Amino acid sequence: MHRSSEETNQARARLTAERERLEKVLSELEADYRDSGGISTLSGDAGADSTHADASIGLQRETRHQIEEVDAAFKRLDDGTYGIDEETGEPIDPARLDAWPTARTNVR
Repeated sequence: MHRSSEETNQARARLTAERERLEKVLSELEADYRDSGGISTLSGDAGADSTHADASIGLQRETRHQIEEVDAAFKRLDDGTYGIDEETGEPIDPARLDAWPTARTNVR
């Protein structure tokens, strides 16, 4: 699919904004985890504190994965395959890309 220069610039801007947002979220999650010493002892409930730490680690992992997805979308943009459904080869609905800039497929 050939994208116009304007479409490519818009996609790049959406991806850049999303990556910046995710980097900020990750930085805040890491700071919160670091500031709490990894496992908070504020509640006095070791089980709850451990669950909180596990949740924080999980959120950090998911956020890193989302950043990887943004980077993969940048690569597809550079390769000229951004906006092409990886399963069908059909164009991805532009509204889907607006809502989910890292989309690899159309909604089925």
